[in-house]
Amino acid sequence: MSSPSHDPSLYTTRDVVTIRRALISVSDKTGLIELAETLSEAGVELVSTGSTASTIRDAGFPVTDVSAVTGFPESLDGRVKTLHPGVHAGILADLRLTSHDMQLQDLGISPFELVVVNLYPFRETVTSGAPDSDVIEQIDIGGPALVRAAAKNHANVAIVVSPSRYPELRAAVVAGGTSLAQRGSLAAEAFAHTAAYDSAVAAWFVREQKFPDTFTISAERASVLRYGENSHQEAALYLEQGGHGIAQSTLLGGKEMSYNNFVDADAAVRAAYDFINPAVAIVKHSNPCGIAVARDKAVDQIASAHRLAHECDPVSAFGGVIAANRVVTFKMAEQITEVFTEVLVAPGFEPAALQLLKTKKNLRLLQLPTNFGREPQEVRQVSGGFLVQDADLFDSTSKLGALIEQWQLVSGEPADAETLVDLEFAWKACRSVKSNAILLAHNGASVGVGMGQVNRVDSCQLAVQRAAHRAAGSVAASDAFFPFADGLEVLLAAGVKAVVQPGGSVRDDEVIAAAQKAGITMYFTNERHFFH
Repeated sequence: MSSPSHDPSLYTTRDVVTIRRALISVSDKTGLIELAETLSEAGVELVSTGSTASTIRDAGFPVTDVSAVTGFPESLDGRVKTLHPGVHAGILADLRLTSHDMQLQDLGISPFELVVVNLYPFRETVTSGAPDSDVIEQIDIGGPALVRAAAKNHANVAIVVSPSRYPELRAAVVAGGTSLAQRGSLAAEAFAHTAAYDSAVAAWFVREQKFPDTFTISAERASVLRYGENSHQEAALYLEQGGHGIAQSTLLGGKEMSYNNFVDADAAVRAAYDFINPAVAIVKHSNPCGIAVARDKAVDQIASAHRLAHECDPVSAFGGVIAANRVVTFKMAEQITEVFTEVLVAPGFEPAALQLLKTKKNLRLLQLPTNFGREPQEVRQVSGGFLVQDADLFDSTSKLGALIEQWQLVSGEPADAETLVDLEFAWKACRSVKSNAILLAHNGASVGVGMGQVNRVDSCQLAVQRAAHRAAGSVAASDAFFPFADGLEVLLAAGVKAVVQPGGSVRDDEVIAAAQKAGITMYFTNERHFFH
């Protein structure tokens, strides 16, 4: 037989619950006065803590201090405020049960129909670089207890954790009360809120561990997308707490972003932001069809970089996604409007450029957040779990030539300064190409890209084919070693003058011998850049 508290026959039905008493304790005071005004005008008794009570009282609304309810003063520098049966019994009483109602009357405790709580700013304190002692004081104890209690008892109590829900709550108060469906929705948001909060605290405690025993990702849904990778797949965008990447970008013009738009935009930004100089990457299906940096004396360097990137493969650039690591100028905008482009993402846009680009109704314009940056770790889902690894990043702030200092010359004469700069560019650009990856470059721009092939010879042939006559005199980068000399021989036959590759094959001697026979310069980096 079920216990009385779980016997469905003992419950009375409660849909709309009129709010007569509310507990409010918030660190974020956004919208607090307006909410207090609506509640006071509806005759709701307000119970509050500390600075929240002071804010409400200073605004001219009556409020009861929580200490008057508990019979104890707030103590231990505010660590203990609401942890008391006088508060929690009033929140947890299931008034669908006569027995709970009678117990509250016997105890002299009044119920709450509304709890409004948002938690201490723990993440913000961590981000500010505050000392550990200050961070620990921002670990909320009473707040999560209030939130969880009210959410558990959503059959009777509405729990609100975000000021964004205040307008909806105020409307409900005016209409006579909250509905069961509304309270259920608020409860789901509340439990997600405390879960994310606890995850942030747990992550802080293991912040020195690269791979902690428990890895938690906390994210909030930003939007439901039209569809996923294909039209029969449903999809949504979620934002990580504290994120500052493509997902947090601002759409300034054009249609809403699609699933594939986000994936390609992220790949394009990954490519463009590896470089110190003004750089542009054009991506199609997550693979670059053109990458270039501006190294000339052009007045408009970002426009010059775009022109060079586009010239690599104009056919594939049609319908592509473009990323720039500098503000988009009017000249660059003029160039872009000449060809169909799905997305343009950049740190900013000149006003005249933005005005021109907005005339292309189907062109999505994304502005990166001001604190844009790549996460130090990457997460990839596999069936039954996910993989976590260090992100493969180049230091975009390191001085030009820093990579070259670590390379090993294995064939030919040391490259001259101009060739070395091209080799470094090719090596960085190659990292953004799906494996097996071969990239040919000249004068700070890709001229041929071979990507995603199941063997390196095919990638070499594809890169040469794309480059055509431009292969002669170019340099080449390979994301991993040449297992045989055949791939290198394809590049040599096309007239490539210098090569950079990781090395490490059991047939390195054979590959080096082919390079030496051709009289070309070849460097080993002793580091590969697979990108799957």
